[in-house]
Amino acid sequence: MRIAMIGTGYVGLVSGVCFSDFGHDVVCVDKAANKIEMLQAGEVPIYEPGLDVLMAKNVAAGRLSFTTDLAGAVDGADAVFIAVGTPTRRGDGHADLTYVMAAAEEIARAITGYTVVVTKSTVPVGTNRKVHAAVAGANPQAAFDVASNPEFLREGAAIDDFMRPDRVVVGVESDRAAEVMAEIYRPLYLRDFPILTTDLESAEMIKYAANAFLATKITFINEIAGLCERVGGDVKEVARGIGLDGRIGNKFLHAGPGYGGSCFPKDTAALARIGQEHAHPMQITETVIRVNDAVKTRMIEKIRDACEDSFNGKTVAILGVTFKPNTDDMRDAPSLTIVPALVGGGAKVRVVDPQGKSEGEALLPGVEWAQDPYSAAKDADVVVLLTEWNEFRALNLADLAETMKAPRMVDLRNVYSEGAVLKAGFESYVGVGR
Repeated sequence: MRIAMIGTGYVGLVSGVCFSDFGHDVVCVDKAANKIEMLQAGEVPIYEPGLDVLMAKNVAAGRLSFTTDLAGAVDGADAVFIAVGTPTRRGDGHADLTYVMAAAEEIARAITGYTVVVTKSTVPVGTNRKVHAAVAGANPQAAFDVASNPEFLREGAAIDDFMRPDRVVVGVESDRAAEVMAEIYRPLYLRDFPILTTDLESAEMIKYAANAFLATKITFINEIAGLCERVGGDVKEVARGIGLDGRIGNKFLHAGPGYGGSCFPKDTAALARIGQEHAHPMQITETVIRVNDAVKTRMIEKIRDACEDSFNGKTVAILGVTFKPNTDDMRDAPSLTIVPALVGGGAKVRVVDPQGKSEGEALLPGVEWAQDPYSAAKDADVVVLLTEWNEFRALNLADLAETMKAPRMVDLRNVYSEGAVLKAGFESYVGVGR
Protein backbone atom coordinates (compact mmCIF):
# COMPACT_ATOMS: atom_id res chain seq x y z
CA MET A 1 0.00 0.00 0.00
CA ARG A 2 1.09 3.59 -0.61
CA ILE A 3 0.65 5.78 2.47
CA ALA A 4 1.10 9.51 3.07
CA MET A 5 1.56 10.57 6.69
CA ILE A 6 0.77 14.24 7.26
CA GLY A 7 2.70 15.46 10.30
CA THR A 8 6.04 14.22 11.63
CA GLY A 9 5.43 14.83 15.29
CA TYR A 10 5.48 12.00 17.79
CA VAL A 11 2.47 10.10 16.47
CA GLY A 12 3.07 10.76 12.79
CA LEU A 13 6.74 9.86 12.76
CA VAL A 14 6.40 6.70 14.84
CA SER A 15 3.38 5.56 12.81
CA GLY A 16 5.03 6.32 9.47
CA VAL A 17 8.21 4.47 10.36
CA CYS A 18 6.31 1.45 11.67
CA PHE A 19 4.00 1.30 8.64
CA SER A 20 7.06 1.27 6.40
CA ASP A 21 8.43 -1.61 8.46
CA PHE A 22 5.20 -3.48 7.65
CA GLY A 23 6.33 -3.26 4.01
CA HIS A 24 4.23 -0.30 2.88
CA ASP A 25 5.62 2.63 0.89
CA VAL A 26 5.36 5.63 3.21
CA VAL A 27 5.98 9.32 2.59
CA CYS A 28 6.02 11.51 5.71
CA VAL A 29 5.07 15.14 5.14
CA ASP A 30 5.68 18.23 7.25
CA LYS A 31 5.54 21.97 6.59
CA ALA A 32 8.60 22.52 8.80
CA ALA A 33 11.45 22.39 6.29
CA ASN A 34 14.10 22.19 9.03
CA LYS A 35 12.45 19.07 10.47
CA ILE A 36 12.28 17.40 7.04
CA GLU A 37 15.93 18.26 6.43
CA MET A 38 16.84 16.60 9.74
CA LEU A 39 14.89 13.48 8.83
CA GLN A 40 16.37 13.32 5.36
CA ALA A 41 19.81 13.49 6.99
CA GLY A 42 18.91 10.54 9.22
CA GLU A 43 18.38 12.60 12.39
CA VAL A 44 15.34 11.96 14.56
CA PRO A 45 13.84 15.17 16.04
CA ILE A 46 12.22 13.35 18.98
CA TYR A 47 13.61 10.93 21.54
CA GLU A 48 12.07 7.48 21.27
CA PRO A 49 14.20 4.40 21.96
CA GLY A 50 14.90 2.40 18.79
CA LEU A 51 13.21 4.82 16.39
CA ASP A 52 16.46 5.98 14.77
CA VAL A 53 17.51 2.41 13.92
CA LEU A 54 14.10 1.43 12.52
CA MET A 55 13.91 4.63 10.50
CA ALA A 56 17.35 4.13 8.98
CA LYS A 57 16.51 0.53 8.08
CA ASN A 58 13.39 1.48 6.14
CA VAL A 59 14.91 4.51 4.44
CA ALA A 60 17.72 2.24 3.22
CA ALA A 61 15.13 -0.26 1.95
CA GLY A 62 13.46 2.51 -0.09
CA ARG A 63 10.14 2.25 1.72
CA LEU A 64 10.32 5.48 3.72
CA SER A 65 10.92 9.07 2.64
CA PHE A 66 10.32 12.61 3.87
CA THR A 67 9.10 15.72 2.08
CA THR A 68 7.45 19.12 2.42
CA ASP A 69 5.47 18.45 -0.79
CA LEU A 70 2.04 17.37 0.43
CA ALA A 71 0.47 17.25 -3.03
CA GLY A 72 3.21 14.99 -4.36
CA ALA A 73 2.88 12.65 -1.38
CA VAL A 74 -0.92 12.43 -1.60
CA ASP A 75 -1.02 11.89 -5.37
CA GLY A 76 -1.66 8.18 -5.88
CA ALA A 77 -1.76 7.31 -2.17
CA ASP A 78 -4.15 4.57 -1.04
CA ALA A 79 -4.46 6.18 2.38
CA VAL A 80 -3.53 9.57 3.77
CA PHE A 81 -3.14 9.81 7.54
CA ILE A 82 -3.68 13.11 9.33
CA ALA A 83 -1.33 13.14 12.34
CA VAL A 84 -1.07 16.82 13.17
CA GLY A 85 -1.35 18.45 16.58
CA THR A 86 -4.64 19.07 18.39
CA PRO A 87 -3.53 21.23 21.33
CA THR A 88 -5.93 22.41 23.98
CA ARG A 89 -7.60 25.60 22.79
CA ARG A 90 -7.08 28.57 25.04
CA GLY A 91 -10.10 29.68 26.97
CA ASP A 92 -12.48 26.75 26.60
CA GLY A 93 -10.45 23.53 27.03
CA HIS A 94 -11.53 22.12 23.67
CA ALA A 95 -9.12 20.48 21.23
CA ASP A 96 -7.95 22.95 18.58
CA LEU A 97 -8.77 21.44 15.18
CA THR A 98 -7.18 24.19 13.10
CA TYR A 99 -4.35 21.99 11.84
CA VAL A 100 -6.62 18.99 11.21
CA MET A 101 -9.07 20.94 9.08
CA ALA A 102 -6.32 22.75 7.17
CA ALA A 103 -4.70 19.40 6.39
CA ALA A 104 -8.04 17.96 5.24
CA GLU A 105 -8.59 20.76 2.77
CA GLU A 106 -5.05 20.55 1.43
CA ILE A 107 -5.36 16.77 1.04
CA ALA A 108 -8.65 17.22 -0.83
CA ARG A 109 -7.02 19.41 -3.46
CA ALA A 110 -4.30 16.80 -4.03
CA ILE A 111 -6.45 13.65 -4.31
CA THR A 112 -6.30 12.10 -7.79
CA GLY A 113 -8.00 8.72 -7.23
CA TYR A 114 -9.89 6.83 -4.55
CA THR A 115 -8.24 7.59 -1.19
CA VAL A 116 -9.03 6.85 2.43
CA VAL A 117 -8.42 9.95 4.55
CA VAL A 118 -7.54 8.64 8.00
CA THR A 119 -7.61 10.76 11.14
CA LYS A 120 -4.79 9.61 13.43
CA SER A 121 -4.81 12.76 15.54
CA THR A 122 -6.85 12.68 18.75
CA VAL A 123 -10.03 14.56 17.91
CA PRO A 124 -13.41 15.19 19.56
CA VAL A 125 -16.43 13.11 18.62
CA GLY A 126 -17.87 14.32 15.34
CA THR A 127 -14.58 15.55 13.90
CA ASN A 128 -14.31 12.87 11.22
CA ARG A 129 -17.64 13.95 9.78
CA LYS A 130 -16.31 17.51 9.68
CA VAL A 131 -13.20 16.22 7.91
CA HIS A 132 -15.47 14.49 5.37
CA ALA A 133 -17.37 17.72 4.78
CA ALA A 134 -14.12 19.70 4.44
CA VAL A 135 -12.70 17.30 1.85
CA ALA A 136 -15.95 17.17 -0.12
CA GLY A 137 -16.26 20.94 0.00
CA ALA A 138 -12.72 21.56 -1.22
CA ASN A 139 -12.95 18.92 -3.97
CA PRO A 140 -16.53 17.84 -4.83
CA GLN A 141 -15.22 15.36 -7.42
CA ALA A 142 -12.91 13.55 -5.00
CA ALA A 143 -13.40 9.81 -4.61
CA PHE A 144 -12.69 9.17 -0.95
CA ASP A 145 -13.79 7.82 2.41
CA VAL A 146 -12.90 9.01 5.89
CA ALA A 147 -11.68 6.68 8.63
CA SER A 148 -10.87 7.16 12.30
CA ASN A 149 -7.77 5.33 13.57
CA PRO A 150 -6.83 6.62 17.05
CA GLU A 151 -3.36 5.90 18.43
CA PHE A 152 -2.55 4.26 21.76
CA LEU A 153 1.20 4.75 21.90
CA ARG A 154 3.11 5.14 25.16
CA GLU A 155 6.06 7.46 24.86
CA GLY A 156 9.21 5.48 25.54
CA ALA A 157 7.57 2.23 24.36
CA ALA A 158 5.88 3.42 21.18
CA ILE A 159 7.46 1.00 18.71
CA ASP A 160 6.53 -2.02 20.79
CA ASP A 161 3.01 -0.63 21.25
CA PHE A 162 2.63 -0.20 17.49
CA MET A 163 4.06 -3.59 16.58
CA ARG A 164 2.36 -5.53 19.41
CA PRO A 165 -0.76 -3.54 20.26
CA ASP A 166 -3.45 -4.42 22.76
CA ARG A 167 -5.87 -3.54 19.95
CA VAL A 168 -6.18 -1.51 16.77
CA VAL A 169 -9.32 0.61 16.51
CA VAL A 170 -10.66 1.53 13.06
CA GLY A 171 -13.81 3.59 12.52
CA VAL A 172 -15.24 3.45 8.98
CA GLU A 173 -18.48 3.94 7.10
CA SER A 174 -17.91 1.83 3.97
CA ASP A 175 -16.74 -1.69 3.16
CA ARG A 176 -14.19 -0.26 0.73
CA ALA A 177 -12.56 1.84 3.43
CA ALA A 178 -12.59 -1.13 5.79
CA GLU A 179 -10.79 -3.23 3.17
CA VAL A 180 -8.06 -0.61 2.73
CA MET A 181 -7.53 -0.31 6.47
CA ALA A 182 -7.49 -4.11 6.85
CA GLU A 183 -4.78 -4.35 4.21
CA ILE A 184 -2.71 -1.67 5.94
CA TYR A 185 -2.89 -3.55 9.24
CA ARG A 186 -2.69 -7.02 7.65
CA PRO A 187 0.68 -7.85 9.33
CA LEU A 188 -0.98 -7.43 12.74
CA TYR A 189 -4.10 -9.35 11.75
CA LEU A 190 -1.97 -12.29 10.65
CA ARG A 191 -0.40 -12.36 14.10
CA ASP A 192 -3.82 -12.38 15.81
CA PHE A 193 -3.68 -8.91 17.33
CA PRO A 194 -7.26 -7.64 17.89
CA ILE A 195 -8.52 -5.22 15.24
CA LEU A 196 -11.81 -3.58 16.22
CA THR A 197 -13.79 -2.14 13.32
CA THR A 198 -16.55 0.22 14.38
CA ASP A 199 -18.35 3.41 13.40
CA LEU A 200 -16.64 6.81 13.35
CA GLU A 201 -18.12 8.16 16.57
CA SER A 202 -17.34 5.04 18.60
CA ALA A 203 -13.72 5.07 17.42
CA GLU A 204 -13.37 8.72 18.42
CA MET A 205 -14.93 8.06 21.82
CA ILE A 206 -12.78 4.98 22.53
CA LYS A 207 -9.64 7.12 22.50
CA TYR A 208 -10.98 9.70 24.96
CA ALA A 209 -12.62 7.11 27.19
CA ALA A 210 -9.41 5.06 27.41
CA ASN A 211 -7.22 8.02 28.36
CA ALA A 212 -9.76 9.39 30.83
CA PHE A 213 -10.00 5.99 32.52
CA LEU A 214 -6.21 5.68 32.85
CA ALA A 215 -5.97 9.24 34.18
CA THR A 216 -8.68 8.33 36.68
CA LYS A 217 -6.68 5.30 37.92
CA ILE A 218 -3.61 7.49 38.45
CA THR A 219 -5.62 10.14 40.26
CA PHE A 220 -7.45 7.58 42.38
CA ILE A 221 -4.24 6.06 43.72
CA ASN A 222 -2.85 9.55 44.37
CA GLU A 223 -5.91 10.35 46.48
CA ILE A 224 -5.48 7.05 48.33
CA ALA A 225 -1.82 8.00 48.86
CA GLY A 226 -2.86 11.21 50.57
CA LEU A 227 -5.16 9.31 52.90
CA CYS A 228 -2.45 6.71 53.60
CA GLU A 229 -0.22 9.51 54.86
CA ARG A 230 -2.92 10.55 57.31
CA VAL A 231 -3.80 7.09 58.62
CA GLY A 232 -0.39 5.42 58.52
CA GLY A 233 -0.82 3.10 55.54
CA ASP A 234 1.66 2.39 52.73
CA VAL A 235 0.22 3.16 49.31
CA LYS A 236 2.61 0.73 47.60
CA GLU A 237 1.13 -2.12 49.62
CA VAL A 238 -2.40 -0.84 49.04
CA ALA A 239 -1.80 -0.61 45.29
CA ARG A 240 -0.41 -4.13 45.25
CA GLY A 241 -3.34 -5.40 47.24
CA ILE A 242 -5.98 -3.96 44.93
CA GLY A 243 -3.96 -4.48 41.75
CA LEU A 244 -3.94 -8.24 42.24
CA ASP A 245 -7.68 -8.15 41.68
CA GLY A 246 -8.07 -9.09 38.02
CA ARG A 247 -10.96 -6.66 37.67
CA ILE A 248 -8.67 -3.77 38.63
CA GLY A 249 -5.17 -4.71 37.48
CA ASN A 250 -1.89 -3.24 38.67
CA LYS A 251 -1.10 -0.86 35.81
CA PHE A 252 -1.35 2.90 36.42
CA LEU A 253 -1.58 2.40 40.18
CA HIS A 254 1.72 4.09 41.03
CA ALA A 255 1.40 7.07 43.35
CA GLY A 256 3.38 10.14 42.39
CA PRO A 257 3.25 13.83 41.50
CA GLY A 258 0.30 13.56 39.12
CA TYR A 259 -0.08 12.78 35.44
CA GLY A 260 1.31 14.93 32.65
CA GLY A 261 2.42 14.48 29.06
CA SER A 262 0.92 15.10 25.67
CA CYS A 263 -2.28 13.04 26.10
CA PHE A 264 -3.88 12.82 29.52
CA PRO A 265 -4.12 16.55 30.37
CA LYS A 266 -5.30 17.48 26.88
CA ASP A 267 -7.71 14.59 26.45
CA THR A 268 -9.35 14.83 29.87
CA ALA A 269 -9.92 18.55 29.28
CA ALA A 270 -11.38 17.86 25.85
CA LEU A 271 -13.68 15.10 27.14
CA ALA A 272 -14.93 17.38 29.90
CA ARG A 273 -15.65 20.04 27.29
CA ILE A 274 -17.47 17.57 25.01
CA GLY A 275 -19.68 16.58 27.94
CA GLN A 276 -20.50 20.22 28.69
CA GLU A 277 -21.38 20.93 25.05
CA HIS A 278 -23.77 17.97 24.96
CA ALA A 279 -25.41 18.76 28.32
CA HIS A 280 -23.92 15.65 29.89
CA PRO A 281 -21.25 16.80 32.35
CA MET A 282 -18.41 14.32 32.77
CA GLN A 283 -18.32 14.71 36.53
CA ILE A 284 -15.71 12.04 37.23
CA THR A 285 -13.36 13.42 34.57
CA GLU A 286 -13.83 16.99 35.80
CA THR A 287 -12.97 15.87 39.33
CA VAL A 288 -9.92 13.98 38.07
CA ILE A 289 -8.61 17.19 36.50
CA ARG A 290 -9.09 19.17 39.72
CA VAL A 291 -7.53 16.49 41.92
CA ASN A 292 -4.54 16.08 39.61
CA ASP A 293 -3.82 19.81 39.85
CA ALA A 294 -4.09 19.60 43.63
CA VAL A 295 -1.67 16.65 43.75
CA LYS A 296 1.06 18.77 42.18
CA THR A 297 0.51 21.47 44.81
CA ARG A 298 0.74 18.81 47.53
CA MET A 299 4.14 17.76 46.18
CA ILE A 300 5.38 21.33 46.49
CA GLU A 301 4.37 21.30 50.15
CA LYS A 302 6.29 18.06 50.72
CA ILE A 303 9.44 19.69 49.38
CA ARG A 304 8.77 22.84 51.42
CA ASP A 305 8.51 20.76 54.59
CA ALA A 306 11.84 19.10 53.79
CA CYS A 307 13.32 22.57 53.33
CA GLU A 308 12.25 23.51 56.86
CA ASP A 309 9.19 25.44 55.65
CA SER A 310 11.02 27.84 53.34
CA PHE A 311 12.67 27.56 49.93
CA ASN A 312 14.51 30.85 50.38
CA GLY A 313 18.26 30.34 50.36
CA LYS A 314 17.98 26.57 49.99
CA THR A 315 19.68 24.52 47.28
CA VAL A 316 17.43 21.85 45.78
CA ALA A 317 18.56 19.13 43.39
CA ILE A 318 15.88 17.88 40.99
CA LEU A 319 16.36 14.46 39.43
CA GLY A 320 14.28 14.29 36.26
CA VAL A 321 11.98 16.86 34.67
CA THR A 322 10.35 15.06 31.72
CA PHE A 323 6.81 13.89 32.41
CA LYS A 324 7.97 10.24 32.37
CA PRO A 325 11.18 8.29 31.67
CA ASN A 326 12.44 7.40 28.18
CA THR A 327 11.13 10.54 26.53
CA ASP A 328 12.23 14.14 26.06
CA ASP A 329 8.61 15.33 26.29
CA MET A 330 8.00 18.14 28.78
CA ARG A 331 4.35 18.79 27.95
CA ASP A 332 2.36 19.30 31.16
CA ALA A 333 5.11 17.62 33.17
CA PRO A 334 4.72 18.00 36.95
CA SER A 335 8.14 19.69 36.93
CA LEU A 336 6.58 22.68 35.13
CA THR A 337 4.48 23.33 38.25
CA ILE A 338 6.93 22.23 40.93
CA VAL A 339 10.24 23.73 39.77
CA PRO A 340 8.93 27.29 39.18
CA ALA A 341 7.46 27.23 42.70
CA LEU A 342 10.92 26.44 44.10
CA VAL A 343 12.64 29.13 42.04
CA GLY A 344 9.91 31.63 42.87
CA GLY A 345 10.36 30.84 46.57
CA GLY A 346 14.03 31.76 46.46
CA ALA A 347 15.61 28.32 46.06
CA LYS A 348 18.70 27.64 44.02
CA VAL A 349 17.62 24.75 41.81
CA ARG A 350 19.93 22.33 40.04
CA VAL A 351 18.36 19.99 37.50
CA VAL A 352 19.57 16.81 35.83
CA ASP A 353 17.65 14.81 33.22
CA PRO A 354 19.01 12.39 30.60
CA GLN A 355 16.86 13.87 27.80
CA GLY A 356 15.01 16.87 29.23
CA LYS A 357 17.50 19.67 28.71
CA SER A 358 16.69 20.39 25.05
CA GLU A 359 13.12 21.38 25.88
CA GLY A 360 13.63 22.17 29.55
CA GLU A 361 16.09 25.03 29.16
CA ALA A 362 13.40 27.29 27.71
CA LEU A 363 10.60 26.00 29.93
CA LEU A 364 12.45 26.17 33.26
CA PRO A 365 14.23 29.53 33.46
CA GLY A 366 16.36 30.24 36.49
CA VAL A 367 17.67 26.72 37.04
CA GLU A 368 21.18 25.33 36.71
CA TRP A 369 21.64 22.18 34.62
CA ALA A 370 23.95 19.51 35.96
CA GLN A 371 25.67 16.60 34.21
CA ASP A 372 24.80 13.90 36.74
CA PRO A 373 22.90 13.38 40.02
CA TYR A 374 26.00 13.76 42.19
CA SER A 375 27.02 17.15 40.78
CA ALA A 376 23.39 18.26 41.01
CA ALA A 377 23.28 17.30 44.69
CA LYS A 378 26.61 18.92 45.64
CA ASP A 379 26.05 21.07 48.75
CA ALA A 380 22.28 20.72 48.31
CA ASP A 381 19.80 20.89 51.17
CA VAL A 382 17.31 18.50 49.53
CA VAL A 383 17.35 16.09 46.60
CA VAL A 384 14.00 15.51 44.87
CA LEU A 385 13.46 12.44 42.68
CA LEU A 386 10.82 13.66 40.25
CA THR A 387 11.12 11.39 37.17
CA GLU A 388 12.05 7.73 37.63
CA TRP A 389 14.68 7.33 34.91
CA ASN A 390 16.68 4.11 35.23
CA GLU A 391 19.75 6.25 35.92
CA PHE A 392 18.07 7.38 39.15
CA ARG A 393 16.90 3.93 40.30
CA ALA A 394 20.34 2.63 41.27
CA LEU A 395 22.09 5.63 42.82
CA ASN A 396 24.94 5.19 45.24
CA LEU A 397 22.95 6.71 48.08
CA ALA A 398 25.95 6.98 50.41
CA ASP A 399 27.92 8.96 47.82
CA LEU A 400 24.88 11.13 47.17
CA ALA A 401 24.44 11.88 50.87
CA GLU A 402 28.15 12.58 51.27
CA THR A 403 28.10 15.34 48.67
CA MET A 404 25.07 17.14 50.15
CA LYS A 405 25.08 19.91 52.73
CA ALA A 406 21.93 18.53 54.37
CA PRO A 407 21.18 15.04 53.10
CA ARG A 408 17.41 14.94 52.78
CA MET A 409 15.47 13.08 50.09
CA VAL A 410 11.98 13.70 48.74
CA ASP A 411 11.16 10.70 46.58
CA LEU A 412 8.07 11.58 44.57
CA ARG A 413 8.13 8.24 42.71
CA ASN A 414 8.66 5.91 45.70
CA VAL A 415 11.75 4.42 44.06
CA TYR A 416 13.63 3.91 47.33
CA SER A 417 12.70 2.66 50.78
CA GLU A 418 13.04 4.86 53.82
CA GLY A 419 15.25 2.28 55.55
CA ALA A 420 17.76 2.13 52.68
CA VAL A 421 17.95 5.90 52.39
CA LEU A 422 18.48 6.50 56.11
CA LYS A 423 21.02 3.69 56.33
CA ALA A 424 23.01 5.39 53.56
CA GLY A 425 23.43 8.50 55.70
CA PHE A 426 20.44 10.67 54.86
CA GLU A 427 18.83 12.68 57.67
CA SER A 428 15.30 12.22 56.35
CA TYR A 429 13.26 10.54 53.65
CA VAL A 430 9.82 11.56 52.37
CA GLY A 431 7.86 9.45 49.89
CA VAL A 432 4.31 9.59 48.57
CA GLY A 433 1.57 7.83 50.50
CA ARG A 434 3.96 6.17 52.95
